[in-house]
Amino acid sequence: MADALIRPAEDKDGFQIGRLIEGVFAEYPGCIFDWSEFPELLAPASYYRARGGGLFVAAEGTTIIGSFGIKATTVPGLMELVKVYLRADRRGLGLAQRMSQAAYALAHERGATGLMLFSDTRFVDGHRFYELNGWRRVPGERYLADLSLSWEYHYIRDMPAR
Repeated sequence: MADALIRPAEDKDGFQIGRLIEGVFAEYPGCIFDWSEFPELLAPASYYRARGGGLFVAAEGTTIIGSFGIKATTVPGLMELVKVYLRADRRGLGLAQRMSQAAYALAHERGATGLMLFSDTRFVDGHRFYELNGWRRVPGERYLADLSLSWEYHYIRDMPAR
C-alpha cells in the first residue's frame, strides 16, 4: 500500500491506536477491548521509548490504519515485537511487509540479534503471516487473565539480514 505513511507514533496517537485495536478485536469472537487493559495508550510513544524500543503507526492522511512496535526484553539481544495491528481492509496489500521492515530496522539499531512476539491464539491470519515471514512458533503459551480470557502463542525469529 504505497499511500500509507509509516511514521513514529506520538503520544497523541493513543486514542486512534485504541480504536484500531478495538476494530481488530471485533473480528474475533470473544475478543473484548477495554481501555483499562491498555494503560500504555495514554502515552504510547513515551511508553515504548522508555522500554528501549519504539512504536510506529501506518497512517493514511490523519487516520491510523496500523501499528507495531518493539521493546527490550530481559534477554540480551532479544527484542519483542508488540502492538501489531492492521485494519482488515488493508491486509494483503504489502503494508504489513513494510511495517515489518521498519520494525526490523529499529531492532537492528538497538542491537537485536533476535525477536519474539506473543499473538492471541484466535488471530489465525496473523499467525499465517508470521510463519510465512520467518517466524516460528515455539512451545509455551501464556494466559493473560484479561477480559477476553486470552491465550497467546509464542513466536521467535532470528533478525533478518539488512
